[in-house]
Amino acid sequence: MVKEIERFGIPVVHVCTVVPISMTVGANRIVPAVAIPHPFGNPSLDAKEEKMLRRRLVEKAMKALQTDIETQTVIE
Repeated sequence: MVKEIERFGIPVVHVCTVVPISMTVGANRIVPAVAIPHPFGNPSLDAKEEKMLRRRLVEKAMKALQTDIETQTVIE
């Protein structure tokens, strides 16, 4: 689905827990997530730390949307 959306000129970021799968399906902007059961969080953190973790992931994804790329790129 990511490739189809980008075909219309809309940039997409694929936030994922398994980067090789995202590469295989052809996602162009890939942001690694935390873990399979909790891609956007970590329940072992206290609420404040988890909120900061989630915010960093979203900010990284937003920055990736603004990045011009020519090939598949993993944004660490």
